[in-house]
Amino acid sequence: MRPLPTGIYTPLPCFFDGNEDLVIASAGTTPVVSGSMGEAVHLSNEEKKQLIQSARFALDEISLQHVPIVAGTGAASTRETIQLCKDAAEAGADYVMVIPPGYYAGALLADYSAIKKFFVDIATTSLVPVIIYNFPAVSGGIDMDSDLIVQIIKSSANICGVKLTCANVGKLTRVIAQISSQSFQQEYPRSSTTPFRAIDGFIDFLLPSISVGSAGAISGLPNIAPKSCVKLWNLCQDPKSIKEASELQNLIALADGVALKIGIAGMKKLLHRNFGYGDRPRLPLLPMDEKVADTVLSSPFLKALLDLEATL
Repeated sequence: MRPLPTGIYTPLPCFFDGNEDLVIASAGTTPVVSGSMGEAVHLSNEEKKQLIQSARFALDEISLQHVPIVAGTGAASTRETIQLCKDAAEAGADYVMVIPPGYYAGALLADYSAIKKFFVDIATTSLVPVIIYNFPAVSGGIDMDSDLIVQIIKSSANICGVKLTCANVGKLTRVIAQISSQSFQQEYPRSSTTPFRAIDGFIDFLLPSISVGSAGAISGLPNIAPKSCVKLWNLCQDPKSIKEASELQNLIALADGVALKIGIAGMKKLLHRNFGYGDRPRLPLLPMDEKVADTVLSSPFLKALLDLEATL
């Protein structure tokens, strides 16, 4: 099993041609395939498998066989999610990342045991370890608290991590405080040899979250500035570099503030203008208007980050 590393993860966008057919691109940093940034909700099951297979081939081709692939596998039903996890493992994913189903969010929020059962059922049957994905903005407002997350972790040894895209450092702290204790690890050992990973869903507060034990960040920003983001991670590991880390964190936070507002269409337009990748999301999402892009993407905060990236 490839270990789940600490550090920076990149949720890869999914590129389409004029007919909305897939255009396969290679991966960078630790890749997250078919996640929110990758428009997983717009992809067929066959396309998701194709993306995982292509990512594995691309990594192996450049002698990065040790780099694991994390695949998004959340769906509206437990049955389909279980199948997606199986497909992902067979296609070459090392870990799956599962978001709670948001279509019937009201019913699930009325009975937290349903959310817990959803994750436990999936983790029990998955061929590879499972990462819980908490992202209330795209899951009907389902925002799992630290108590529920810890209950799920206790209930299945195949839960290997959690991604918190809810900007809640306190929740991250509470989860880590419990699962990192020696008594917890002895009573609830993991099936994976990799230590449990609690990962930020945003990079704009990486520095403070690392101080409480965060294992890294899964952020769209490394798509455009991977070296800067990895540099921030490395600086955060050295107490002597706190001043430089703080300065870089500030620069990245300001740029990420722009990136969070432009969404998938804006990120694709930014990648198109800087690297030549396709700028089309899959309908019903529309490409960012060129005039809007001229205004938004000329942000001095983005420019400062891209200028730094060019020097690394």
